[in-house]
Amino acid sequence: MEATENMIPIGIIVTLLGFVISLLSLTLASSVGGRLVLVLFGLAVSLFGILGVLNRAYISKAIWKQG
Repeated sequence: MEATENMIPIGIIVTLLGFVISLLSLTLASSVGGRLVLVLFGLAVSLFGILGVLNRAYISKAIWKQG
């Protein structure tokens, strides 16, 4: 298995982890500010999973790079 094929499940897991962090903000923080910080952190983790990991894996296998 290539490195890019390993990155796809990792990217999905990181993206879902960001969603879970945002969801858990309801139980982890009682103040609005604390929830806001946790939701923004979860959003950042999800965006890193989508744009940083998944996008890089798919671009490395792009049709114009296969020549």
